Amino acid sequence: MQTIYDVIVVGGGIAGYTAALTLKSLRRNCLWLGTDPFGEKLTKAEYVRNFPTLVGDGKLFAARLSEQMAHEGVVFTKGRADGVYAGDPFTVTAGSELYQGRAVILATGVETAGAVRGERDFVGRGVSYCAVCDGALYKGKTIAAVVGAEKFAEEVEYLAGFAVTVHAFCLYPNAAFKAENVVVHAEKPLAVAGGLRVEKLILKEGELAVSGVFFLKNSAPPAALVGGLETEGDAVKVARDCSTNIAGLFAAGDVTGRPYQYAKAAGEGLVAAYSAHAYLGGAAK
Repeated sequence: MQTIYDVIVVGGGIAGYTAALTLKSLRRNCLWLGTDPFGEKLTKAEYVRNFPTLVGDGKLFAARLSEQMAHEGVVFTKGRADGVYAGDPFTVTAGSELYQGRAVILATGVETAGAVRGERDFVGRGVSYCAVCDGALYKGKTIAAVVGAEKFAEEVEYLAGFAVTVHAFCLYPNAAFKAENVVVHAEKPLAVAGGLRVEKLILKEGELAVSGVFFLKNSAPPAALVGGLETEGDAVKVARDCSTNIAGLFAAGDVTGRPYQYAKAAGEGLVAAYSAHAYLGGAAK
């Protein structure tokens, strides 16, 4: 029987962790889902200056958070969410996995590398963020994948099982794949272009005809992840209680906009957790 969680927290950063930690203290049955606990953005930070009680770099911060996480018994589930569907309950998909919860906190952060021009214009029209979900749609076709990190190489191999050719634009060094029909490009496309659907990529030198483009990275843009979600530019529009325009869906951290600061993310993670708790009928503690 499918487990229905009280709250599903989507995102492994500071906002997601604080939300999961707070929900545990509120005795809520919570699933904390993300690609990595705390994320590379934190572990690679040279120095964290404005977080209370911390003097040091990102690795020290992550180590202290990991120690607290173990002490408090907070459990992290590894997976990259590729869809959040409103309903009673909500459904969150992560590749072949499916999770359900009565409320959801979106804490997916932002992709600091930025989007490729035209990427978001073609979501659902040839642009996808989930190889497992949409790979079979491109059987016998030529496609592209913009690969944000080596950990997504397995998804490129998966796509190669369907497509005639996969052009892999790898944003990391020394990329290599087992499949012979994967062509590696050591550059980032300038733009996605087409008419009703994706037709090509614009490169520094010329164009490349493709039927679809997969952007394989830690998180999809919020509006692509959640249908009908109200945004302001690239940020999710939230009220002071971190609620969105969708009942039962809350957002916290960098995904709600600037400033992109750990202290702000932690504060919003706590607020979102209490708001989700109240939404489910619990009294604030």
